[in-house]
Amino acid sequence: MEDEDKTRASVAEGFRLEGWEVVAATNGEEAVGLLEGQAFDLLVLDWMLPGRDGLAILRHARARGLHIPVLMLTARRELDDRVTGLETGADDYLPKPFAFAELIARCRALLRRPLMSAGQFLEYGDLQLDTRARAARRAGEEIPLTPREVDILEYLLRYQGQVVTREMLERDVWKQTRRFTSLDNVIDVHMMRLRRKLDPEGAPALIQTLRGVGYRLGKEGP
Repeated sequence: MEDEDKTRASVAEGFRLEGWEVVAATNGEEAVGLLEGQAFDLLVLDWMLPGRDGLAILRHARARGLHIPVLMLTARRELDDRVTGLETGADDYLPKPFAFAELIARCRALLRRPLMSAGQFLEYGDLQLDTRARAARRAGEEIPLTPREVDILEYLLRYQGQVVTREMLERDVWKQTRRFTSLDNVIDVHMMRLRRKLDPEGAPALIQTLRGVGYRLGKEGP
């Protein structure tokens, strides 16, 4: 969605010529109305939309539990701005000016990623996560988790028994598609805090660290 009429029309027509079904909005309120009224496979958001800006629309979509891939178009080039967009829930961003060929390639790449929204309840042993309520319990006791810890736990549960590398977490949980700076230390700290909350005294540890490789929740799969 783009605030400049000519660019918006050009981008929409380009997608249509590639065989995509496109719905375009001219402002933030119209975009929110579209999201409320129908389902989409992908959202392309301009940061500087009139009314609600792209970041506000993104927050609204994620707060409603919409897990569709989101690509941000932005003229902002500061690192902090890009990180803000990714931390808010964008899956990728493309700075202006951009080539349409790159835009379409990035959108196709986002649609190839597996969705993490299927299945409301995820379980391993006596651990359960309600992905809609974003609430975790172990042995019937609720575990107070931060939003980021819920994201990490959901990811580990969906890949239970498999090795999850820091690169996977960086890409799919932190949504950092380009390595501006390493998040290894940040991920390690979050994982340490998550472990402390998941494993009450005397209970078996759920998350294993595979030194130099990554993490695994549960026993190794076949």
